[in-house]
Amino acid sequence: MSTDTHNTTVTRGHGLLESFLSRLRANKANSLIPDGLRRGAILDIGCGSFPYFLSNTQFRQKFAMDQLPPSVPDDQITWHVRNINEDARLPFKDGELSAITLLAVAEHIRPESLTTILREAYRVLQPGGRIILTTPAGWTDGLLKFMARVGLLSREEIDEHVMEYSEPLLAWHLGRAGFAMDKFQVGTFEFGLNLWAMAER
Repeated sequence: MSTDTHNTTVTRGHGLLESFLSRLRANKANSLIPDGLRRGAILDIGCGSFPYFLSNTQFRQKFAMDQLPPSVPDDQITWHVRNINEDARLPFKDGELSAITLLAVAEHIRPESLTTILREAYRVLQPGGRIILTTPAGWTDGLLKFMARVGLLSREEIDEHVMEYSEPLLAWHLGRAGFAMDKFQVGTFEFGLNLWAMAER
């Protein structure tokens, strides 16, 4: 299912670039998911009330998890309402999922909750399954706050950032969660403004 994001709020608050940036994140995540995994189930954590990425990716089964309920119900997406800063456990069996995404979410999560989520992701991913994260590069904090002040980004979203990340710090978190060093990659996109990380179970 494809959705016109020009007529849909993809994040909380308002920002002229939010829809465009959501598309870039979705494109990056989709590029890191091989076709073979799409025959399984995916969980998008912290997707917001409108799950843009899930609505624009192909999987046999789709799950969403966010503190907000869906703004528009979608019978192709099973929704779990949960504040992951309060309860970071994942309601799935061992090896049940083939992919997990956290797109522009890690910066909103307390470090101890992120540790739990990544360990849980390792547990619920099938062998060969992947977790994919995107987050702003740590050095962009001042720039993001300026862009929010002038209306390019959602001030509500930016004001809730609790942590900044670098490539080594993302790698450290993934290794601590159990992902083998030779099975994860980290990098930058959007001219170095954002980081991406992919780890394979």
